[in-house]
Amino acid sequence: MISNVVFDVGGVLVRLRYQPFVRYLQDAGVDLADLPAWLASIDLDAHERGEITGEELLDRIAASAARPLDPDELGRRWLDMFERTGEMFDLASGLKGEYRVYLLSNVGDLHWRHFDATYAIEGVGHGAIASFRVGAIKPSAAIYREAERRFGLDPAATVFIDDLKRNIAGARSCGWNAIHHVNPSMTRSELKALGVRLPPPFHEE
Repeated sequence: MISNVVFDVGGVLVRLRYQPFVRYLQDAGVDLADLPAWLASIDLDAHERGEITGEELLDRIAASAARPLDPDELGRRWLDMFERTGEMFDLASGLKGEYRVYLLSNVGDLHWRHFDATYAIEGVGHGAIASFRVGAIKPSAAIYREAERRFGLDPAATVFIDDLKRNIAGARSCGWNAIHHVNPSMTRSELKALGVRLPPPFHEE
């Protein structure tokens, strides 16, 4: 029986709109032909593990450009790539009355502060783990085990919702149930299949 529902943030509770940021960097002469290689070059993973601050990461991004970038504009654009997914926020908030609800996000300090200031993300569930605070990122087992330790989760009674298949695989390797989030309707259907009772206004689905 499921008693814990754990949500990813980026790609689940908020939509990612990174294309304008990519175009902005390309216009500044950043070579993004191989985006994974570029992300590795600025070490985004280290940033999300908390080893590099947001300011340091933005400095690395600026250094990869062919022309100078205004630091304030770069910072604004770095934050302006998200949009609240109302259905998923309603689902997470609605489940809190009957289930323990938590957030588990690969995220750096600047984005997390933005999420909390804009969406009050810290109050969506009963607790949250932001990767930069614990030094581990999905799909490493370390972050799932930290969630178990911190929140007292029984893996078999926990379901994790994430938009990336590799993070779903990481959760399942730790014994968690997991749902690959494609859209809100499919996620709700998969929760129901696991026996999770949906809150209003989703009762009639």
